[in-house]
Amino acid sequence: MSLSTRFGGPKWTAALFLLLAAFWGTSFVAIEVGLHTVPPLYFAGLRYALAGVVVLGYAAVTTSRWRPSGREEWLSISVMAVLVIAVYHGLLYVGELHVSGPVAAVVISLTPVLTAGFATLILPEDGIDAVGALGLGLGVAGVAVVAGFDPTNLASGTTIGVLLVLLGAVSFALGGVLTRPLSTDLPMESTTGWAMGLGGFLLLAGAVARGEPVGNVAWTETALLSFAYLTVVSAILGFLIYFTLMERVGPTQLNLVGYLEPVVAALAGWALLGQGVDAATISGFATIFAGFALVKRRALYDVAMRTTAAVTS
Repeated sequence: MSLSTRFGGPKWTAALFLLLAAFWGTSFVAIEVGLHTVPPLYFAGLRYALAGVVVLGYAAVTTSRWRPSGREEWLSISVMAVLVIAVYHGLLYVGELHVSGPVAAVVISLTPVLTAGFATLILPEDGIDAVGALGLGLGVAGVAVVAGFDPTNLASGTTIGVLLVLLGAVSFALGGVLTRPLSTDLPMESTTGWAMGLGGFLLLAGAVARGEPVGNVAWTETALLSFAYLTVVSAILGFLIYFTLMERVGPTQLNLVGYLEPVVAALAGWALLGQGVDAATISGFATIFAGFALVKRRALYDVAMRTTAAVTS
């Protein structure tokens, strides 16, 4: 029985939405903790290689088909493995060597806005108008605010970290758009399992190419706890919840999870690491969200109307 079948109904949908925000929001801080002793690409690669095996096993038991067939299914898996898993997480983990988890979460919240921009370029039927273009500009401006953009000091650690995380968000958004036109009947659990496994292998290959000391990593108790949490909770359970919600509420409503994640990350960073969030990060996050609201204003209006109708009926 799949996760979607087991946890049906509107109350479970709301609960899963909040769980996903909690799982993915805390993952930014868990990554930051693990990176104190484990190299970034090796850390991410092990996480997704193991998660891929588990999710693929889950797909073999709960879905009608776990093995891909045909060019488009393999192409869809490859795009996800390269852009959504390997490149995105590689840049995110390396970026978090320079910026905190909450800051990374704010930058990643630009992903839905970037997705709309790529859709305009690649899928003309999903184009955005002048107001949406303004929203895209606001989103990018919000990232610049978070980075403390200074043309005279582009080599600062914070700027480099924000840029790497931003490029990761670009990769994730591009991967999501490129997979849309591909026709596939392979269950999403199966697609995700294959993409995670292949993406994890690419990350491990990248760790070797980067010269990371994979043979003598200091696996402290804290690092092991971080790895276990990221693999089991954020990756395996998180992605299964994500695709369950995608089927139920659609991409626009689900994108709102990305705007709860920075809040969760900030709370987790404060509680676990004693981190604060400065005014620039808060201002940047508000600007990014304003951009998202402009890009998705019609869809958000429809969601609000349906929600109001459901509450008052």
